[in-house]
Amino acid sequence: MNPIDTILQNFDLVILDGALATELERRGADLNDPLWSARLLLEQPDLIRQVHADYFRAGADCAISASYQATFPGFARRGLGVQAASELMRRSVRLACEARDEVWATVDHTGRPRPLVAASIGPYGAFLHDGSEYRGDYTISDADLLAFHRPRMAVLSDAGADLLALETIPSFREARLLLHLLEEFPQTWAWVSFSARDGQHISDGTPFATCVAQVAQHPQVVAVGVNCTAPEYVADLLRAARAATSKPLVAYPNSGEVYDPASHAWCGVAPVSDYAEEARMWYAAGANILGGCCRTTPDHIRAIAEWARASHDRV
Repeated sequence: MNPIDTILQNFDLVILDGALATELERRGADLNDPLWSARLLLEQPDLIRQVHADYFRAGADCAISASYQATFPGFARRGLGVQAASELMRRSVRLACEARDEVWATVDHTGRPRPLVAASIGPYGAFLHDGSEYRGDYTISDADLLAFHRPRMAVLSDAGADLLALETIPSFREARLLLHLLEEFPQTWAWVSFSARDGQHISDGTPFATCVAQVAQHPQVVAVGVNCTAPEYVADLLRAARAATSKPLVAYPNSGEVYDPASHAWCGVAPVSDYAEEARMWYAAGANILGGCCRTTPDHIRAIAEWARASHDRV
């Protein structure tokens, strides 16, 4: 059964977690590595579990696993073979499930569905580690792109997650190929979320409404939307998406701070209260699934959850 629809039959909103990698960094982890957060699957898995647990305690209805940058070629660069890499991908899901079960056994369930775990599948550009997940300007062929994604999807679709998060997708071509692969795993559900360059276009320049209209037709897609994008673009993107589909819409943008690639630092200030207020606007614009991406924290998710559970549908 579609896990997102199962929640939305009883609640008006699914609350996602917030950032994983930048939250790990905030807690002292060194992610200056091509594997990014996947590095800690090797070195500090307990810290990943702790972050997942803190998001569940903050009110998240769904955790996204630490597999965004976990790929067979990426692990191979570390000298890890197929079996070891597969185990690390499975570990990413297991850590989130363990955190979910631990927290669910101790928290008040009032106004909450039993939380989900989504296994993250990031774009090819994340493996390249050159910023192309925000451009989508790949030179790789369709056949090679399919070959890159297929083995990871095979492992993660069978790792015990409730669904896949095909996230931060910058390219309409890559989204179509991922959905082609998804058909090889017919019992697997997924959401698709794009990175966007403005309020109307995904990162490769394709109109967002075009992407949504086509992706939402896929029977295994439970939701479509946007993530890892500046908050100021999200309401316009959601309005365009809602005009193109009646399927649930997902939005988990960045905090509002801006990343400076020259200094490798985040700039600006993004108060939690402002983010929570914007989240209400995204809900009004049509989003049924809300959370946070880079630089959001458990406090951001707690603020969304407190607002959502104060509404009549969460009492």
